[in-house]
Amino acid sequence: METLYIIKIGGNIIDREEALHAFLASFASLPGKKILVHGGGKLATQLAQKMGVEQQMVDGRRITDAETLRIVTMVYAGYINKNIVARLQANGANAIGLSGADANLIRAHKRQHPSIDYGFVGDIDTVNEKFLRSVLEQDLVVVAAPITHDGNGILLNTNADTIAQEIAKAMSTSYRVQLIYSFEKKGVLLDVEDDNSVVSRIDPDAYAALKQQQRIFAGMIPKLDNAFSALQNGVDKVIIGKAEELHELIAGTTGTTITQ
Repeated sequence: METLYIIKIGGNIIDREEALHAFLASFASLPGKKILVHGGGKLATQLAQKMGVEQQMVDGRRITDAETLRIVTMVYAGYINKNIVARLQANGANAIGLSGADANLIRAHKRQHPSIDYGFVGDIDTVNEKFLRSVLEQDLVVVAAPITHDGNGILLNTNADTIAQEIAKAMSTSYRVQLIYSFEKKGVLLDVEDDNSVVSRIDPDAYAALKQQQRIFAGMIPKLDNAFSALQNGVDKVIIGKAEELHELIAGTTGTTITQ
């Protein structure tokens, strides 16, 4: 089976132009098949403020009303996505930018919650694995924006971490998938104040022991739960670390590698 790299980047890279350019040069130089999933960064919030559209966050998640949906679609699936595609072209990587609505790539449904109305926020139902495979076989690099659709003409704002995970699970039937989550820390840390306290490798037994000892930062637990969910659904390897160290992450010389 051929290796497929699926890499998720967020605001810590997107919001810093020089860091984004350096990362995309590094990403473009990766050999083989690859998919880049990006989040939104601060630009949508800044644009909403300029337009006088009030933003609501609940537990770090954006409430997406109709006006906010227009803004995030323009910013995420428009400016950010195409800016990344253009920069990859400049680095010799023939890229195509897609939202979940394009070619029915990601079908989702409006989130249902007993007490919170998240508005136009989507939870994923299906990924069009056949279409993605056909694109990758043309030696195109896929750049996926965090916008999905419900099949009835409604666009939905969808968490980029979840998109990366669901694409990774779907593609694991055809490729040996390595899923890489990049964020501002060097990996899973035993001490959040010490960037050198990286746990280099975690399997289910080590994870259970670290949780029992309360040595895992609470904010990292959902990421790790998602990582193990991906592994249980066919993904070969999950790596967490800094986007600026992409090649070292893949080589296993930095970051945290999560295995079964």
